[in-house]
Amino acid sequence: MGTQKTTKINQLLSAYPYGIVFQSAWLTRLGYDSNLQKRYRNSGWLESIGNGAMVRSGDEVGYEGAIYALQNQASSKVHPGGKTALSLLGKAHYLEFSPKKVILFGNDDDMIPTWLKKHNWGIDIEYHPTSFLQGNSGLTTINVKNIYIQISAAARAIMECLYLAPAHQDLLECYQLMEGLNNLIPGQVQELLENCHSVKVKRLFLYMAEKTGHDWFRYINLAKVDLGDGKRSLVKKGVYIARYKITVPKELDEYGKTGI
Repeated sequence: MGTQKTTKINQLLSAYPYGIVFQSAWLTRLGYDSNLQKRYRNSGWLESIGNGAMVRSGDEVGYEGAIYALQNQASSKVHPGGKTALSLLGKAHYLEFSPKKVILFGNDDDMIPTWLKKHNWGIDIEYHPTSFLQGNSGLTTINVKNIYIQISAAARAIMECLYLAPAHQDLLECYQLMEGLNNLIPGQVQELLENCHSVKVKRLFLYMAEKTGHDWFRYINLAKVDLGDGKRSLVKKGVYIARYKITVPKELDEYGKTGI
């Protein structure tokens, strides 16, 4: 390989952190065409992890490096959310958390590429495309393994947990997670509630927030939150909460009460 091509690959590798995925389409836009990418693979600079994606040869790349690529190279809204985000934020340490699964969220029109789905990351990927919360509202940037990625901040993450409940997330566990969120910022919570398109999520969130007795709850302006019409029964033979027109599991209603 000529000196010029060697210098070009050195410029690429020195400009970006270790542990990330390089997407082929993005490299092409930067001026590294398919022939040049092939030469880098044949010369041992890069190795393929699937159609359209490469990593540094010998580099250990986790799912975080894949998220970095989607967010920074493809402007994707896919991000770690729900219980995964709470764990990354240190908000789920008192509950059992399986390190064998990572929960990702994205907008309805966000597709995760085949290389991400098929590559062995050493962890199961569970992806939920939904626009019940849109855009960057409620996201935060963190450093994971020296890689900066966007994940759901605590308020958005617990709403994502509630979105998955009760089919994919236990409601009592959601409440136990909510118990640890005593320092949410009311203004951020208010914004998320007003822009949330899921009546179920909003009703559950407010019910659980009020039940925990967190101080920030009293600053929420409920008059600005559209809670929809009609009743919502989340479980059979549960307890009806008239204030929020939802039926919740009996064990959730009784949790934390004295004299039971």
